[in-house]
Amino acid sequence: MKAKNVGIGIESPKKECTDKKCPFHSDIKLRGFSFSGKIVSMDIHNSCSVEWQRTRYIPKYERYEKRKSKVRAHIPKCLEGIKEGDTVKIHECRPLSKTINFIVVEKDQDASTKVKDN
Repeated sequence: MKAKNVGIGIESPKKECTDKKCPFHSDIKLRGFSFSGKIVSMDIHNSCSVEWQRTRYIPKYERYEKRKSKVRAHIPKCLEGIKEGDTVKIHECRPLSKTINFIVVEKDQDASTKVKDN
């Protein structure tokens, strides 16, 4: 099956797959929120946990606090080479299972090539 354009400005992967939960090669539609985060754990069933930091303002103390958000996401079979510690972009879709409502749509190349200056 030819890869389709998912409509969010992301290139389709060159590898084909027969995954029923793939937004590029099946009928899954992307909608709602999109985030960029780091993969903190991987599962054997093509899923992972993605985590990112956000800040929350506390009016009483006039300060910000750091918080983390963590969601489960499905990794399509056509996106190979994704491993724990990579920065990825995820997008919301219909519920794929009890806890998975997001799909990994691409590996973020910009974040993986950055070098920290300490």
